[in-house]
Amino acid sequence: MATRKKTTRKKTTAKKATRKKTTRKKTAARKTGARKTGAKKRTAKKKTTRKYGKKAGKKVKKVMEEFKSGKLKSGRSGKKVTSRKQAIAIGLSEARSEGDKVPPQTKSS
Repeated sequence: MATRKKTTRKKTTAKKATRKKTTRKKTAARKTGARKTGAKKRTAKKKTTRKYGKKAGKKVKKVMEEFKSGKLKSGRSGKKVTSRKQAIAIGLSEARSEGDKVPPQTKSS
């Protein structure tokens, strides 16, 4: 007779999942009920608040067009604006003075 090799297996204690059967039935009923009536799941829309208003964007666009064509000039001195950042700052400043929705200017030290 052939002898069998003994395999070492860990003995695990089987723990039964303790779930209430009533909750399963309710969720199943909800799922099937939704399918039968054709109800769609509602998705909440994100509520985003714009930092800059639409008018402010249009103002900056207009100023940038002037800058690209070389017609944009700075305030008192009347020199031609050569910096893109300065052009945007001028546009936002004009938007602020008109009362459009633009965040307040940051304080630089």
